[in-house]
Amino acid sequence: MRTYTQILYHIVFGTKYREAVLVKENRRELFNYIYGILKKKKCYLYRVNGVEDHIHLALDLHPTIALADLVKDIKLASSDFIKEKNLFPGFERWQDGYGAFTLSIHGKADLVQYIKDQEEHHRHKTYREELIELLTEYEVDFDEKYLD
Repeated sequence: MRTYTQILYHIVFGTKYREAVLVKENRRELFNYIYGILKKKKCYLYRVNGVEDHIHLALDLHPTIALADLVKDIKLASSDFIKEKNLFPGFERWQDGYGAFTLSIHGKADLVQYIKDQEEHHRHKTYREELIELLTEYEVDFDEKYLD
């Protein structure tokens, strides 16, 4: 029998120390690069977007790929890409951790819209506030001292 899966993930991670270095003018190039990474790994990207200090991805994880390996590969390769292209002066690296949440496929449209509206969303809320809301919404135990 073939393997059939539907694993919709919402992944979010930020810049080290939440530095606001991801300037809008160059984000599209970064997002296209991340799309290429995911395509090579046979993961389907529904949406990627972000603001100055973090990014969000909505994707379908291929069953042969481990989540932690995928996030590590995205962060390492994109860090090298950013530095090689000097896309974001002041970018040191991504933060060590990440948030990853699974959703029902029925929530895909709302998730895609949420990610699409990141700039508007962050006119009213910081990345830290958003992350706390996500962790609370998905009932993830966390200690706020590790969010910095």
